[in-house]
Amino acid sequence: MVRNIFHGSDHIIEKPILGQGKPYNDYGLGFYCTESIDMAKEWAVGENSNGFANCYTINCKALSILNLCNKEYSILHWLTILLENREFDTITPLAFQAKEYLLESFHTDYRKYDCIIGYRADDSYFSFAQDFLNGAISIRQLNRAMFLGKLGQQFVLISKKAFESVKFTGYEVAYNSDWYRRKVSRDKLARREYFDSTKNRFEKDDIYITQILREEIKPDDPRLR
Repeated sequence: MVRNIFHGSDHIIEKPILGQGKPYNDYGLGFYCTESIDMAKEWAVGENSNGFANCYTINCKALSILNLCNKEYSILHWLTILLENREFDTITPLAFQAKEYLLESFHTDYRKYDCIIGYRADDSYFSFAQDFLNGAISIRQLNRAMFLGKLGQQFVLISKKAFESVKFTGYEVAYNSDWYRRKVSRDKLARREYFDSTKNRFEKDDIYITQILREEIKPDDPRLR
């Protein structure tokens, strides 16, 4: 299966190189793409700078792909990978214990795969995850929050095999006058919807991190789906 993927950047990248980039991204070192060229253009621009949506095809036939959106995984598997790679402020005893428990119980050996499909933790979405660790929102609310603003999913290349399977097909210029405003608006929309509906709505069957710790809930628990 051949996929079209796009990478937003401030420069043209004809040949992605394994091992480059920031090690503290959502899934560690990798080449972060999207299947939406519009989203890539948003990622590419700065407040005062244009960017490029680099275009590629990737043949996935022989690649192993971890899709964290599949039913066998819960939002906690995604969050645990995030905990392994991003800096979280676990300043309360609850958040610290929650991080320890998730790393112990929900670890996924994601590095054995060639590619990863999963949520993207922009600033707003990262703060939603922190709210969950601090007991402010339930797992249901966290699940719902990840769809606010329609940020979509990332397609991330993490292995040598994946980098060898990607082919550059061109690029499109992303103008900050068009795309930066859309990026900011998307983030503001997600935050507004989060505070207006998601964070302030309680349901009697909601599961919070305190209950997960108290009952030692495991990944196979159907309540997490």
